[in-house]
Amino acid sequence: MNGTLIGEVDVGACYRGAAIDSRRVEGGELFFALPGERTDGHRFVAAALAAGAAAAVVRTPAADAGCPQIRVEDVTEALHELTRDHRRLLDIRVAAVTGSAGKTTTKDLLALLLGERWRVRKSPGNLNNLLGFPLTLLATGTDCEWLVAEMGMSVPGELAAVSRLGRPDVAIFTNVRPAHLAGFEEPDGAPADVEAIARAKAELLEGLAADGLIVANAGDPRVVGLVERYLAARRREAAPATATATSVESVVWYEVEPARNKVPRAEVTAHAVEPLAGEPGTRFALEYRGASANVELPLHGRVNVENFLAAAACALRLGVPIETVASAARRPRPGAGRGEVVSLPSGATLVDDSYNSNPEAARLALEAARLLDGRRHVAILGDMLELGSAERRYHRQLGRDAAELGFRLVVGVGEVASETVAAACEAGVETAWFEDTQAARGGAPPLIREGDVVLVKGSRGAALEHLVEALLQERPN
Repeated sequence: MNGTLIGEVDVGACYRGAAIDSRRVEGGELFFALPGERTDGHRFVAAALAAGAAAAVVRTPAADAGCPQIRVEDVTEALHELTRDHRRLLDIRVAAVTGSAGKTTTKDLLALLLGERWRVRKSPGNLNNLLGFPLTLLATGTDCEWLVAEMGMSVPGELAAVSRLGRPDVAIFTNVRPAHLAGFEEPDGAPADVEAIARAKAELLEGLAADGLIVANAGDPRVVGLVERYLAARRREAAPATATATSVESVVWYEVEPARNKVPRAEVTAHAVEPLAGEPGTRFALEYRGASANVELPLHGRVNVENFLAAAACALRLGVPIETVASAARRPRPGAGRGEVVSLPSGATLVDDSYNSNPEAARLALEAARLLDGRRHVAILGDMLELGSAERRYHRQLGRDAAELGFRLVVGVGEVASETVAAACEAGVETAWFEDTQAARGGAPPLIREGDVVLVKGSRGAALEHLVEALLQERPN
């Protein structure tokens, strides 16, 4: 890291990864005192060392730390430099997952499928940016053969930098949707184009290994566009004799229920998709290169079939047998706030999709919830954040979507969600609105009746998981 050692340092010591939050130190880590908008990591060096950090990487050493410190010019760059060095030393392969939605679920599914054949580690939670991904990689040791990691972004250039740190062997694209638009608006305030999001997602390819594999959603035209642009650039750079073979072998396309004669033609497909009888989940026929297997996936909705296909396409191309993939599909369970279907004490059915949201993901969640039988369908929709100047338009469209799909009650939570409620009300739907999650905790549960199907969906910042907690405690009316 090109730093200066301060204090007694054991040069042969092995460190247990890295930490940037003193509250998450478990013991043996290098603590990086990162600068921040709200606070400065240097304020917490003593706390990190007291919690068991082995040493601290700092720009300004603490006089009374009482433990080793490494002084560097730029703490963030030191973290990245160490990450690059560690990646070079590790004899592992990396599968990177990106997309506007479904990254975490796809990552979890892929880790499950690859784990049928290799020793696998996956990034915890959503540690997917220029700070989170280094923590994942630096905690990865020689007991791992595949690292499955999310790679995300919120501004242009971020994903390229993360990709160059991770140098993935596989790049997986789930979808491109209107998300993080606020970070892509023009300087004059003009709204961002979703194509700008596609260009930013394509940055994942900047770090891809020369012989790397691309796994791509043939059902998303923006994913198709970004991959085809990349392949065209590769063909221009490659010798004519090898260009065609390189293009064919470097991509595996997947798609749910593809249309006949569709281009590009998906190798991995799902057909005859239908809900499982009597329990949350989906059944379908998985097909790959002439082979077929029946899959029963205990995850709700078509969107999770798409997430599963992304993971299956990667695993199948890497050599996991289709029968093994189909068998492993029975084991996953939805993560907290990611489409979990549970029965409420009130006698209603909850679809807890509260972890995050964007306009298209919310529309798909509405469609999936409508597949569940109930006396009445209720949508509790929180603010969708980071949409920039287009936020009002997207929230109003969501209200119209809910009405069009037959939701009988639409509940908005948050300032901008008032637009969702207004549009649903104009379409003749019963509505309610709460200014924030705290208000909704008290006001929304009494609106739910026995037999209802209740979807809860909102951005991370809306914190609707707290409303879910209240719904889980509500007794019948």
